[in-house]
Parts: sequence; structure tokens; C-alpha cells
Amino acid sequence: MVALPKLDGIGAIASLLYPPVCTICGANVRASEYLCDQCEAKTARVIAPFCQKCSEPFEGAITGTFTCANCAHRTIYFDTAVAAYRSRGIVRQIIHTFKYGRQIYLRHLVARWLYAALDDERLSNRRFDIIIPVPLHPTRQRERGFNQASLLAELLSAEISIQSKPALERIRYTTTQTSLDRAERMENLHKAFRLRKNADVRRLRVLLIDDVLTTGSTLSECARVLKRAGAISVHAVTAARA
Repeated sequence: MVALPKLDGIGAIASLLYPPVCTICGANVRASEYLCDQCEAKTARVIAPFCQKCSEPFEGAITGTFTCANCAHRTIYFDTAVAAYRSRGIVRQIIHTFKYGRQIYLRHLVARWLYAALDDERLSNRRFDIIIPVPLHPTRQRERGFNQASLLAELLSAEISIQSKPALERIRYTTTQTSLDRAERMENLHKAFRLRKNADVRRLRVLLIDDVLTTGSTLSECARVLKRAGAISVHAVTAARA
């Protein structure tokens, strides 16, 4: 799991006066925990069968590896995109509170979910040279106050000792993606990203980081830019899969 900050003397005293509580239900929890056991049990993991390319889960009796129709019938630039949790219920609520409620302390919990994805067999035996977060447009970042992907990448970097670098920038302010279908999302993101000046990803194996994977359009466009700039491979990891 992603390492959490240790309590200093003041923090230890504060924890005695104000015992930590579950973010969802308010029940008492252990220090450095954010969910009680009951709420933790309600988080939904991504389980097989799922698409080997984008991790979209499927119901049914599929026993072998497969690529979903959405990935098979369009050009996807990332090698794989992996998430350990579904963006449902408590997971979705926590991520929304982190991003839109500006509860930045929740980055530690979200980073744990992201870190869990590295156990996936598609990633566990791979080596990576650099971690790159998906960027926000400067206007969006000023509105929000932070880039959630950057915060998660910093925590992951500290945990696995791989440098995190903001090698990408978002140069076109795009409308919200939530109401768009897959094709519209891809068109909306076309030429929205570029490599930062003086950034060099040639011959590097990239681990691309974001909070949630929905259609994969954002990750694919970022991967396209990185591979055109010379990256050997781009594997993506997110905290959750919509």
C-alpha cells in the first residue's frame, strides 16, 4: 500500500483528542485509515473477465483473455490500461470528494487503490522508467486548485522509487467529457495535449497516471503524444474504472 505520513507528536495528541473516523459513515477507525471495515467491504474490485486492453469488466462465462469490441475497432495508443477498483458507490464518492470537494487528504486512500493495480499480471513484471500524470488545462487547474493525477503520481513515485515528471501539458481547454460518447470524447481530445518543452521521453517505458478510466480516450491521446515523442511503451494505471 502507499505509505502514509507518520504522526508527529502534535498529530499523535490530536488523534487522541479527535479519534479518526470513517470518511463515509463516521465510525471510529485505526490511525491512518479512512474507511471502516464495513465500508471497505463495499468497495468493488475489478474482477475477471475483463478486457485485456482497457480493463472493462464483462459479465459472463468468458474464461480466456480477450479484447473488447470497443478496443478492437478503434486505434488505442496505450499498451494497457489497468484499474483495480470500479468507480461505483463508495469508490466513486471518495474520488468525487477528493477532486471536487477539495478534500486533498483523501489522495492517500485513492493512491492505495491506484497502487493496488500494480499487482495486476499485465504490470507486475514490467519495469518502468518514468511516471507521467495526465495534465489538466491551466484554467481547469486554477479552478480546482490542484491536479489530482499529479498528487497521485507523487505518492506512487515515493512508493515505488520511480521519478514522476509532468512531461505532458494540456494546450486546449476541452468541454466536459461526461455527456459525450466514446467517439465524441476522442474528437474532443484531439490535439489537446503536447510534450512539454525540454521534456524527453525517448526510449523510456512510461507509466501514465490518472484517477479514473472511463472510455480510455484521454489516456489514449496522451499515449499517442508520448509514443510519437519516442516512448518505447505506455502503460496506464488509474485508481478506478468506470
